[in-house]
Amino acid sequence: MKTKFVIYSLFIFLSSFLQAQTVTFVSEKTNQPLPRVSVFGKDGNILAFSDIEGKIDKQALSPAQEKFQLVYNNFPVATLSYSDFDQPVIKLNDQVREIETIVLKNSKPARYIFIKGNFNAYVTVNGKLNSYADGMVTYIFDNKSKKLKSTNVEQYRIFRLTEPKNEKKETSSWDYGNSLQLPKLKNVGNPEDYKTKRNTIKELKGDRKDQIEVTGAALQEKEFSLFGFRFFDIRTILNMSFEKGSEKTLKDFLEYNEVAFVKLKHKSEPDYNQIILYNNFYPTELRFSNENDVEKVKFDKESSNYKTSYWQDPSFPNMQTIFSNFFKGALKEQPNKK
Repeated sequence: MKTKFVIYSLFIFLSSFLQAQTVTFVSEKTNQPLPRVSVFGKDGNILAFSDIEGKIDKQALSPAQEKFQLVYNNFPVATLSYSDFDQPVIKLNDQVREIETIVLKNSKPARYIFIKGNFNAYVTVNGKLNSYADGMVTYIFDNKSKKLKSTNVEQYRIFRLTEPKNEKKETSSWDYGNSLQLPKLKNVGNPEDYKTKRNTIKELKGDRKDQIEVTGAALQEKEFSLFGFRFFDIRTILNMSFEKGSEKTLKDFLEYNEVAFVKLKHKSEPDYNQIILYNNFYPTELRFSNENDVEKVKFDKESSNYKTSYWQDPSFPNMQTIFSNFFKGALKEQPNKK
């Protein structure tokens, strides 16, 4: 009996300890969890990113940072001190921007579904911004199978390090601009295809939208070696948002976000470097067509390509503005091939 009591007491202690290590962000309007809240340190490094339950690990934060900026849906929503994270739940004003209404054009069903929208993508190394891209892109889906047929970028900007070192054996000094990718909407039309043994799926029903989180992982126990480089702890977190209470079809689709993590080092380096890739897409227009051709340009990581200042639209997810507040001239926009 005494042994059971000790075990029970230990369980309670550990549960309390683990709970104390997490902080949950919720909407001050609805008390619903807020996934995808980024926590920036005073130096501009992204220190934490909340999951579908709105949780972050407090251990990712350091008292030395003093002040932290919280960014949600590409907008700053709060500035907090380290002591503010002593509370288990933090309420945030998440309605700095309303969900954009998706314009429906040519609503008569046809062979293809076109979903046009805005995207941003960026890479961080040990929390610090390394490269950035944003622009406008159209995805074409087969209306019958709902499978993705093509990804067509129309305009975009690329920002890369002004003075990359690219020392072969110092992976922290590399320019990772070539890792920038367009958001991959492969299974958005068939969310059930994500249900595999490799993935873990969670759903969150909110007052304004429903969300699906898909997580996967590899190399969790053993590293992979190639040409003297070591890869470890590969993880992905994919989040899709749909209209509240909907059947989660392409016509209900509201938002796509993906975060990919990998730890990398050269065999001569003592510690791994944390590389994180962020990809986000926000639909603005849906239309039907029997033709699958659309104006597009090549997504060249060495240049920008735009004809209009699309990023000046107030509804555009311009994370570059936030990053520039921290890093100013550290990243340079690549020449525009207009």
